Amino acid sequence: MHHVIIGAGPAGVVAAENLRKLDPTAKISIYGAEREVPYSRMAIPYFLIENVPEQGTHLRKNDRHYDLMNIEVHQQRVDKIDAAAKALSLEDGSTVNYDKLLIATGSHPVRPPIPGMELENVHSCWTLEDGRAIAEKAKPGNTVVLMGAGFIGCIILESLAIRGVDLTVVEAENRMVPRMMNEISGNLIKRWCEEKGVNVRTSTRVDGIEEGGDKALKLSFNDGSTMEADVVICATGVRPNIAFLEGSGINTDEGILVNPYLETSQADIFAAGDVCQGLDFSTGSYMVQAIQPTAADHGMLAANNMVDGREQRHRGCVNMNVLDTMGLISASFGLWEGSGGDRSALEDYDNYRYLELQFEDDVLVGANSLGLTQHVGVLRGLIQSRTRLGKWKEKLMQDPTRVMEAYLACAQAQA
Repeated sequence: MHHVIIGAGPAGVVAAENLRKLDPTAKISIYGAEREVPYSRMAIPYFLIENVPEQGTHLRKNDRHYDLMNIEVHQQRVDKIDAAAKALSLEDGSTVNYDKLLIATGSHPVRPPIPGMELENVHSCWTLEDGRAIAEKAKPGNTVVLMGAGFIGCIILESLAIRGVDLTVVEAENRMVPRMMNEISGNLIKRWCEEKGVNVRTSTRVDGIEEGGDKALKLSFNDGSTMEADVVICATGVRPNIAFLEGSGINTDEGILVNPYLETSQADIFAAGDVCQGLDFSTGSYMVQAIQPTAADHGMLAANNMVDGREQRHRGCVNMNVLDTMGLISASFGLWEGSGGDRSALEDYDNYRYLELQFEDDVLVGANSLGLTQHVGVLRGLIQSRTRLGKWKEKLMQDPTRVMEAYLACAQAQA
């Protein structure tokens, strides 16, 4: 049996390790498109602030980890899949046959279609190679513009601020992290960053970038203003890596379409992670969740289903984001924007504390929090267990911070 995994990120590595446990005698091969050992993109900001060396970004710190597990790691891009022949075409012209295949190719950064994005001092911050380039150019005192204040943008933001650059963040939406936080909490994060010395411009777009002036780049904005910068970093979103699947017969939409077992439209081919349009726990619909916890869950489940005789149905992943922005912890879970039911909120603007709960009947279905780290695990547990709160719903409507009491009381009642 030859299990092949395309993609050397968290989904692919977790899947390979689980396959080895389930199928000790199988051949397991990982193909990664980058000339790097498997690493975590989430660790790049820590590399930028020199909290970790390059090796600290690696998913597994032991250099012999994959050899010890008898997992082959190849640094070569897969160009094409022939599902009928169960074969892969590699960038060097060779082919590889498989028995079971997992596609875990992740995402790629998306740049807005504006003039100047191709200039030398405009970078994404997505690969380890990007991290090296930014570390070289984002020196203390340099002027840096960060385009995008989403989840990835805010992680990069902190590392840039610690590097001592003169930082301006530009976000097209009316708040920071708009796909994770509502207007109140998103703008509290903005105010927090501004108090830490970061210039944040929301409801603002970069219309063009050109060379010239006293610094390397000159930016123009949609409000008619301009500014100069040494470096521009683009963090305006990602999209699944599915272009190479053309002609493979694998059905795609936003990502790769899968059944409840993470199998694609082609037999013996599975998908996991950012590239997979998997089941969302809260909505029951299929969507791409480009977050690392989902990637790890997908990798584990896909491996189980790739081994003959093991069929585990995917119950869906809870949409979950936890973010540290310059020391301020924010989180969102499930249907954090609500679905038409009741809501309860604590708003403490002066102390940067915010908590909003969303209900359907007496079940907690979503939450948005800021500055309240003690509630993170409980909120996820209540949502994922679909616990009926009974009389505790009214208590949470009056004081949403009592979620731990509600969780313990409901758990005790069920026991």
